[in-house]
Amino acid sequence: MLLALCGGFLLSNAYRTVATLVAPALQAELSLSPQQIGLFAGMFHFAFGLLQMVMGIGIDLYGVRRTILWAFPWAIAGSVLTAAAPSYSWLLLGQAMVGIGCAPAFLVCTVLIAKRFAPDQFAAVSGIALGVGGMGMLLTGTPLAWVIEMSSWRMGFAVLAALSALAWGVMWWWVKDEHTHTTQPGMQAVHKAWTEFILLCRLPQTLGIVVLGCVTYASFITLRGLWLGPLMIERFGLSLVQAGHVALLMSVVALFGPAFFGRLDPKEPKRRRLIVGMTWLMALIFVVLAYSHVFMLTAVLAVAMSFLGGYMVLQYADVRQSYTAEQTGRAMAVFTMSMFLGIAVMQWCTGVVAAWAKHLGADTYTAVLIAVSLCLLAGSTAFQALPRARVQA
Repeated sequence: MLLALCGGFLLSNAYRTVATLVAPALQAELSLSPQQIGLFAGMFHFAFGLLQMVMGIGIDLYGVRRTILWAFPWAIAGSVLTAAAPSYSWLLLGQAMVGIGCAPAFLVCTVLIAKRFAPDQFAAVSGIALGVGGMGMLLTGTPLAWVIEMSSWRMGFAVLAALSALAWGVMWWWVKDEHTHTTQPGMQAVHKAWTEFILLCRLPQTLGIVVLGCVTYASFITLRGLWLGPLMIERFGLSLVQAGHVALLMSVVALFGPAFFGRLDPKEPKRRRLIVGMTWLMALIFVVLAYSHVFMLTAVLAVAMSFLGGYMVLQYADVRQSYTAEQTGRAMAVFTMSMFLGIAVMQWCTGVVAAWAKHLGADTYTAVLIAVSLCLLAGSTAFQALPRARVQA
């Protein structure tokens, strides 16, 4: 069941990182500005993040199977619409639909792990799930770059739509809910679920967890999913397929990071110190990337970041330990919502920064990468300073 659900998560990863490959073609065909490209890339994550609480309630009330099977067809339809989009507005609508469809993709995995595995196995199993799901980024490396260069960016989305339909079929066949719901939940149950979400957000430990969650994964996806291709093409003169090779290598290496850090998990109180230290290291790497005009140094640091970014699985373990077992599903939904809204905001904001830098005649990618580094430093500072609580679930 977990492997089947990881199929949907795999496609979700492909959708969230495809913008880096289609951005140059979109700019050329539709005359889009960097700010518009940033909004295009962020629209998936806006829809994805905003629907997390809704999907969390759906999982609590209807179960994993029904939630993912009802939601994922939106991703298929959205990808088809994006492939056929005649204008920028239709592109945004298509990406929003894809985001809605993929919204429960990783949440269903984490809920299944939390319910079926012991608490001390959560980080390790989540690391494996992240690694399997991360294979979706392999698609948006060399393979999809070749498809786009040989055909068009529209064909790239058509391929993703076909693979999404296949993934839906696998989930329909394999995934079963542990409990059968004989009656439909009433409005009272839905109201109770929303109330519990609000109460969860008011707990003292939630704000620090959410603030850091907004910037860590967002930093990696903003580079890998949006700016890597344009950076490699414009700063170093690579072709789209050559840039795809770098993206592919990053994606391969990224598969091993979550499993490594999941097994390395030092538990509390060392876990939080490791999370903060790794966030500082990532901020430093972004600063070096901002000023690097040496291709090999940039490529090596980008690949190293892909592996080191696996430490983010420790944030899920931190969330798991910060709330009671009964709050796990909702807590994961809130945290996942913060992650993907953070990606949306960061991608949109870096698009604004890029347009601002271009207007001032400054180096676009230096400005973008320094902005990401500052976000990481701000998030880690808030994570340390804000209140926290420990609940051994």
